[in-house]
Amino acid sequence: MIRSLTALGRTLLAFCLTTLVTVWAPHAFADITPVGAGTMQDSAVVIPIQGTIEPGVAAFVKRALADHRNATTIILDVDTFGGRVDSAVQIRDAVLGHGAPVVAYVNRRAISAGALISLAADQLVFAPGSTMGAATPIQVQGGEATPVDEKMTSYFRAEMRATAEATGRSPELAEAMVDAKVTVDGVVGDGTLLTVSTEEALELELADGSAASLNALLRKLNLADARLHTERENWAETVTRIVTEPTLAGMLMSIGLLAVMLELYSPGFGFLGLIGVTSLSLVFAGHMIADLAGFEEALLLLAGLIALGIELFVLPGFGLAGAIGIACVFAAMVLSMIGLPLNIAWDVGLLGAAISRSILILAGTLLGLMLAVRFFPRRALPRGLILDTSLGGAQGDEHGLSGASTPDYRHLVGKTGSTLTPLRPSGKARIDGELVDVVTELGPIAANQPIRVETVDGVKIVVTEST
Repeated sequence: MIRSLTALGRTLLAFCLTTLVTVWAPHAFADITPVGAGTMQDSAVVIPIQGTIEPGVAAFVKRALADHRNATTIILDVDTFGGRVDSAVQIRDAVLGHGAPVVAYVNRRAISAGALISLAADQLVFAPGSTMGAATPIQVQGGEATPVDEKMTSYFRAEMRATAEATGRSPELAEAMVDAKVTVDGVVGDGTLLTVSTEEALELELADGSAASLNALLRKLNLADARLHTERENWAETVTRIVTEPTLAGMLMSIGLLAVMLELYSPGFGFLGLIGVTSLSLVFAGHMIADLAGFEEALLLLAGLIALGIELFVLPGFGLAGAIGIACVFAAMVLSMIGLPLNIAWDVGLLGAAISRSILILAGTLLGLMLAVRFFPRRALPRGLILDTSLGGAQGDEHGLSGASTPDYRHLVGKTGSTLTPLRPSGKARIDGELVDVVTELGPIAANQPIRVETVDGVKIVVTEST
């Protein structure tokens, strides 16, 4: 029991240290040279926003903006078909709250989430042949993109309107990009989403100008001679992009939980524990860097693992501690997938999606555990998961019981021996030279521990740890 609890403690400590190091290391070792962080004048910072808008991009943009609060101008080089709503909202909030002037350069396209980000900038400049709009949130089901329910549309419509109002642009045009039911006389009719080209954006006064290239934009901004710095992702933000991808994050979570559960059954801290801790730490650290999770979620996961450990090694059977453990682990998973306040996530359906994914992760973990026990009982699992010591008969036969008679173990009462396998609560032991099945009713007992027979009821031999 003491060895098992030590293994649990080592696993939890390793998870804490690995998560802390993973979160802290990017800030300690990132190659960051902020332009305009001091008193430097005439400095321009270009932040590329390209590809799918997801948590890794949000973490990168927020870090880049925070590192350059005193730059003369921030230029967002936007070319995206959109992405996650919560990530786009995080970027939008960071842009609106930034101290330096921000220019969004729509360099080909700012679709969906990209439109929200672009509208948040102080100035909006288009490259020739660019487009912006078509911002209705969608979901992919069965390989096909379909609109989300009305709640999500209403929420994103309000975000677009509020953003346009904050930067002095037409809120009606912003809403028409999200909701096909919004009409604007002479611009867009009912049933059509608004998407504007460069010329249309200039005509509708959504754009403040056009520029054929980034250098041309700098000249328009009177920054042709300014010191130019282009931000790049650091290694942690690249890793965050990878580990926050929903499918991979779910796989890592399931693998991590399965490996930790198997590790808890074996003494010490070994290969399975390393896999479990690494997988869980990558997932939670990545979500923490992306602001999808905080230390609250990590603490919830730790509390859940501790409760499950108590259930496995201290309390026999399955009761309150086990239920609390599963609930804490489940809550940690759900909360780590949501980048919006709970009330909004509930209204727009993100909370339900996170719950469904968490159920699938737990189901996958349990399925993996059953398959591991079923197909790899001797070669791939910790010895504590299986009972591979043969049972002796009444006369000490180490190859099994023979005959149809029930063995009589009453003569073992008061005798001492040692466990051959962990007792959780049953297992194998050698008592007075005999190999027998035993059970403990006062908590688990580790392998190779001295024990004493307290009572015998038929073939049930009840033992306690001997001191």
